[in-house]
Amino acid sequence: MTFRSQDPQRDAEFWGAVLNRPLERDGGGILLHGRSGQVGLRFAAGAAHGEEKNRLHLHLSDGQRDQWDTIAACLELGGRLLGNGRVPENSYAVMGDVVGDEFCVIEDGNAYLTGCGPLGEVTCEGTRSVGLFWSLALGWPIVWDEGEETAIQSPAGGTKIAWSGDPVNPKTDRDRQYFVLSVANHQLEDQLNRLLALGASRPATSPTDDTVLEDPDGNRFVVRTS
Repeated sequence: MTFRSQDPQRDAEFWGAVLNRPLERDGGGILLHGRSGQVGLRFAAGAAHGEEKNRLHLHLSDGQRDQWDTIAACLELGGRLLGNGRVPENSYAVMGDVVGDEFCVIEDGNAYLTGCGPLGEVTCEGTRSVGLFWSLALGWPIVWDEGEETAIQSPAGGTKIAWSGDPVNPKTDRDRQYFVLSVANHQLEDQLNRLLALGASRPATSPTDDTVLEDPDGNRFVVRTS
């Protein structure tokens, strides 16, 4: 996942401390490598968080800390509790990070995220067709499919990626947060053709020199060679 931020250094330092991951600079920004099934995060320079709700946010779950220890650590690092600042018993806490992006700290013992690790889920706006697309694109099985809600997870376990079933708000700056796929250089063309056959499309214009595609909801994602 790449997050564009007006202060990517501060953003990366916050999440690196929360998730206990080292920071590494690369051509795309500041990378927090994924490990043990955990999705990697990258922070790049971009526009500030606006008034619109983000298209996606992170869920922190069972790790080395319990819920209140995680909340306390996030507060000490510069995060804040949103809403009235109260956390109902046996419920999740809604927080904002150092640049205002929302995330949730999930209650202890949540069965749905048990064993997923400290970054339990990336939850997104999006229709069921997008969940089905990413399941095929990544080769990750669907682990939740109720109504229009879907979620996928690597066969090795770790972070789940979920979609709410709701259409993406067209007013949201969808390019602030986007997936980045990494493929071997000699596989790039074959992988692009495979993604297009699964339902991706090429945007009319691209804001960068990256290879950019759109998912079935029109959300842009990047395919890079490793």
